Amino acid sequence: MMSEKDQLTTHNYDGIQEYDNPMPGWWIMLFWGCIFFAFPYWLYYESGVPGRSIYDQYKEEVADNLRLQFAEIGELQLNSATVFKYKDDPKWLKVGESVFQMHCVACHAEKAEGKVGPNLTDDYWIHVKEIGDIATVVEKGANGQAMPAWGNRLHPNEIVLVAAYVASLQGSLPEGTGKPPEPNAKKIGPWQAPAAAEEKSDAESAPNADQKVEQDAAEKQPKS
Repeated sequence: MMSEKDQLTTHNYDGIQEYDNPMPGWWIMLFWGCIFFAFPYWLYYESGVPGRSIYDQYKEEVADNLRLQFAEIGELQLNSATVFKYKDDPKWLKVGESVFQMHCVACHAEKAEGKVGPNLTDDYWIHVKEIGDIATVVEKGANGQAMPAWGNRLHPNEIVLVAAYVASLQGSLPEGTGKPPEPNAKKIGPWQAPAAAEEKSDAESAPNADQKVEQDAAEKQPKS
């Protein structure tokens, strides 16, 4: 057994000497264990294998949470009526916003004002004529995949809800504050309910009453 004198170190601070108290063995073993554990941990999570990184795991947990939420509404249809229905639903727009923030801000910026991709808050569109076309572009992509197709990466409900969220952003920024429209973009008006749009189209294409009478009279006249 070491005497008290042997345990003293040669360090002397203002006449005060300190004991030579080595760290406990369990602490040293834990320290080295952490170092050796770090190598396989790094290889597993940072080796680039899909699905192993903490970001992939986070996305999977988000997807699991979305699947639980989607059980409430079932699988949505990728059409204009569905997108129009959810563009004014605050609860589900939050889901659409989260999808947008996770996948779309890199090209369209945080407020959708445009970055590499176009401004999504103005009235100018290239591949969109009606509200349902937004979901089609998200699903199938556009411009030779400059806008990537997300149909094989997102749940159909995510596509509908992110399309509804984008539709809800129309006019959300003051004019002239976002990215200028593309040269070949065309201006469209406020989003219309699909039924209203169809009725308007039918009214424009159908002949009026006078035309109908004239057509019927012409058909009844004997042919020479």
